[in-house]
Amino acid sequence: MSIEQQLRQWQDKAGELVQRGLDRHVRLAVTGLSRAGKTAFITSLVNQLEHAASDARLPQWDVVRQGRLLGARRVAQINHHIPTFAYEPALAALHGPAPRWPAATRGVAEIRLELRYRSRHLLRRQLGDHQTLFLDIVDYPGEWLLDLPLLSQSFEAWSEQVRRQLERPALRELAEPWLSQRWQASDPLDESRVVAVAAAYTEWLHQCKARLGLHLVQPGRFVLPGEYAGAPMLQFVPWVWAAPAGECAAGSLYSALRERFEHYKQHLVRGFYQQHFAGFDRQIVLVDCLQPLNEGPESFSDMQLALARIMESFRYGKSGWWQRLFAPRIDKLLLVASKADHVTPEQHPAMVSLLQSLVGQGRGQARFAGIETECMALASVRATEVGQGRHDGQTFPALRGTTLDGQPQLLFPGEVPSSPPSERWWQQGSFDFQAFRPLVMPAHEALPHIRLDAALQYLLGDKLE
Repeated sequence: MSIEQQLRQWQDKAGELVQRGLDRHVRLAVTGLSRAGKTAFITSLVNQLEHAASDARLPQWDVVRQGRLLGARRVAQINHHIPTFAYEPALAALHGPAPRWPAATRGVAEIRLELRYRSRHLLRRQLGDHQTLFLDIVDYPGEWLLDLPLLSQSFEAWSEQVRRQLERPALRELAEPWLSQRWQASDPLDESRVVAVAAAYTEWLHQCKARLGLHLVQPGRFVLPGEYAGAPMLQFVPWVWAAPAGECAAGSLYSALRERFEHYKQHLVRGFYQQHFAGFDRQIVLVDCLQPLNEGPESFSDMQLALARIMESFRYGKSGWWQRLFAPRIDKLLLVASKADHVTPEQHPAMVSLLQSLVGQGRGQARFAGIETECMALASVRATEVGQGRHDGQTFPALRGTTLDGQPQLLFPGEVPSSPPSERWWQQGSFDFQAFRPLVMPAHEALPHIRLDAALQYLLGDKLE
């Protein structure tokens, strides 16, 4: 890197620190487990901001309702080593002749926007006709947060945890391709065998997600490796065979697996926290409560446990100006029940209540630390219209949309439980979640949504006063 490039980079960083000190910079993190709708959320959020000063559909966002938002535009991001969020391809997918959901991101990505607004405060108005807020939106997989508890675990403890999971017949059956190995702890390291078994273990994690609807899969980077695909530190497995008789020599199979586990923890898990997670100012966690309800009690229980792990991962702490300058911390957390357009509107309060039940303990810890949290139901991009159906002479609320395979559908999907379902609820089987593709939408208009403006008010309202 040339001296000129270094100077420019230092100037960018210095400018970022000044903006933080003046409370004019927010680093908003967006995460969620697979299929929760992160990419659609970020795409819609950016789209709403770009349209906010013209054809805004944001009546619950004070700065727009009061006519103080002058506009927003995308600008170059500060972190040049992080991939840019693929906004244009995502928007093109939503606006295509046969609209489809954008491809999911597979690692960290970010996009930066500059928001210009008029302040309501006299002192700030003395500084100029308008003020600026820089918003960095960072997308990262929720599965990576599931790995943070590994930092307090040894290889032996993690292996025992997986061994207990394998007591479930369905998990053990799927694991047979890698469990069938007959390994001894003292065997010498055979790199080709380790690579093959690690691949089989990774496939097992994928099958646990795809066939059983599970979320709590570890290590999370195995299923979403990002730029580390094929790296040796992603090639290990838990030790579920006969325990070593004593300390294994260097170069043995057991010691090599343990060493790679520790390397994974230090370089990927801890590295992610230090490089990204610890620098977030505000966080939104998207939760798809509907799909696990559709897939059954084991999938739902696993999702509940995964959410508990995610909530444990946050280190809460209020951000005074000096903390924002040198060690920013998350001070607002928004938990969202996504895909609210996939149930009829009168079911939205039940979705929120269910989500509150799932994250109740974690929210209690946040409140104890004086941190703001909120739960809401929203749809980043509305894919259905509300209608009515008739059956046996009775009228019922219904959704009208198009399924992923292009079939028009009118249905009432059922009632969402307001708390974790009882055994009786599961036996009744009273819920039928259907996946819908996006509506056909004019490309020149802001994307239709449900309560995205309420989310913006919660996350950014105080920054645009």
